[in-house]
Amino acid sequence: MPVTLKITECFFDSDKVQRAVDRATRRVLSKAGAYIRTRAKSSIRKRKKVSPAGKPPHSHRGDLRRLIYFAYDPAMRSVIVGPVRFKHGGAAALEHGGQAVIEAGGRRGTGRRRRVYIRRRPFMGPAMEKELPNFPQLWHNSVR
Repeated sequence: MPVTLKITECFFDSDKVQRAVDRATRRVLSKAGAYIRTRAKSSIRKRKKVSPAGKPPHSHRGDLRRLIYFAYDPAMRSVIVGPVRFKHGGAAALEHGGQAVIEAGGRRGTGRRRRVYIRRRPFMGPAMEKELPNFPQLWHNSVR
């Protein structure tokens, strides 16, 4: 009696493997994003004074710490971590240095707006650099 064997039966199910890899990628990158976010939030201290240039910014009202999020982008298979965009571009100016519009004066909403130059106070880049050595361990046994 002849035995027939299909060549495709000898290999793994590529769709099943691809789904497992996609699931593991989403899980690992989401964890990495959460770790970076936590590190960035903890680097921002609540103080009344302005932080020295080159160090993470101080939080005066707590908005910056509260508005740092991460999201997995399935189309690009990447994770995005950072603060939501402020109305007048303050978060990007803190990270890289540059101009921002601030409100000067008494209560919020009643003062005049003026453009100021903010010296660089990075907090997202250093957070990622500190977490980067931990990323290979996140991939260990991640595809199941």
